[in-house]
Amino acid sequence: MKSGSDRPNPESPACPVPREPDLSGVSVVALRPSPVVPDHPAALRLADAEAKQRLGEAMLLSWYDRERDFEAPQHVSECHQDSAVPGYVDYALSRGATLKVDIDDGRFVFFYCPVEL
Repeated sequence: MKSGSDRPNPESPACPVPREPDLSGVSVVALRPSPVVPDHPAALRLADAEAKQRLGEAMLLSWYDRERDFEAPQHVSECHQDSAVPGYVDYALSRGATLKVDIDDGRFVFFYCPVEL
């Protein structure tokens, strides 16, 4: 039989509630090109150009293609299934991303960091 002290306290949950990612150190650029980009390679070219303009020499850290439900690095979302933060976002933020390029409201998303030469 459990004592009263063994019961969970509803005011302090055992697991933290999932929350949105902290993008406070990341510049977010939302693009809605016209005509619409036809595919991932075209979106990548557009995002790379935006990163070069804003960061100079830049490294692509991660990306997401909603139409094909592909991400890179592959499988980074496997341990984030119940999280509010997708794996590709967490991966980029934990590696110093400073730029997010969002094309067509999340259709394609790219995270970049500047390259220090």
